[in-house]
Amino acid sequence: MLKFDERKIKLFSTIGQRATFGLVALDLVKILDNLIILTSDVSTSAGLDRFRKMYPENYYDVGIAEQNLIGVATGLASEGFKTVTTTFAPFQTTRCCEQIKVNLGYMQQKVILVGLASGISLGNLGFTHCCIEDFGILRSIPNITIISPADSLEVAKTFEAALYHNQSCYIRLTGTSNNPIIYKKDYKYEIGKSIQIKNGNDLTIFSNGSIINECLLACEELKKNNIDASLINMHTVKPIDETSIKNACIKSKMIVSVEEHNIYGGLGSAIAEVIAKKNFNKKLLTIGIDDYYEKGGNYDYLKEKYGLNSNKIVSKILSSFRNL
Repeated sequence: MLKFDERKIKLFSTIGQRATFGLVALDLVKILDNLIILTSDVSTSAGLDRFRKMYPENYYDVGIAEQNLIGVATGLASEGFKTVTTTFAPFQTTRCCEQIKVNLGYMQQKVILVGLASGISLGNLGFTHCCIEDFGILRSIPNITIISPADSLEVAKTFEAALYHNQSCYIRLTGTSNNPIIYKKDYKYEIGKSIQIKNGNDLTIFSNGSIINECLLACEELKKNNIDASLINMHTVKPIDETSIKNACIKSKMIVSVEEHNIYGGLGSAIAEVIAKKNFNKKLLTIGIDDYYEKGGNYDYLKEKYGLNSNKIVSKILSSFRNL
């Protein structure tokens, strides 16, 4: 198991989730010589330039042919290789939906899919390059685990854990460089087990990905309004940690989900399904992309526009909580 000290954690934060993925690959290939990483012309964007040069036999670039990317990866996986594919999130998921369904879901060949720059961080390139649909698409396909790491350290923890996991995984990378640090020290990580970041008695916020930092800031502001909020990192969306949701429903007056994804089909929907299935009588506030495509803009602008910065999150929670 890889170990990470505070110096490396700070480095990961500075370079962001994408570059962290590429850096950690250099450590993992030393442990797993059958690790193969395939890309669609994104070695630089995925932080894999050093990996490509140092381990040419473990790296394949299929060019801008994402559907073929999944096909080639499936063939390698069937021969026993630890196979990883990566490209920008919309091209990794929406463009390859049929190939993922048939090869990974139906045939159950194991491939690790790494979606680069998901959410709205690439807003300056428009919504061809943003990805607010990936959870919703992949949650409906059996035999795929779905994970969204909270910070760059959790990218490293997730990547390693996924390689030993029992089925295909989609790892959703979010945010930009200078990715805020959520975990200042190394910690125990387990796929499917949520992590409590902050403890409070009034309400519980579930979130994942880089937007968790906005939720942390929101918790501080809510405290000034005499609302004590718990914050839970629900990094694994499928399979979701039902026990964590149950405990939150018992403890809290209200449940909140915050995600850098469409409000339909993602984390909020998954939590709602558990609440309905278990017959928990609890109010749920879902905060996310309100089911429309904005014209584009930089990351901070789009977070403001979609109500995903800390101030907007607080405003929505206060309005709903006071109406309980």
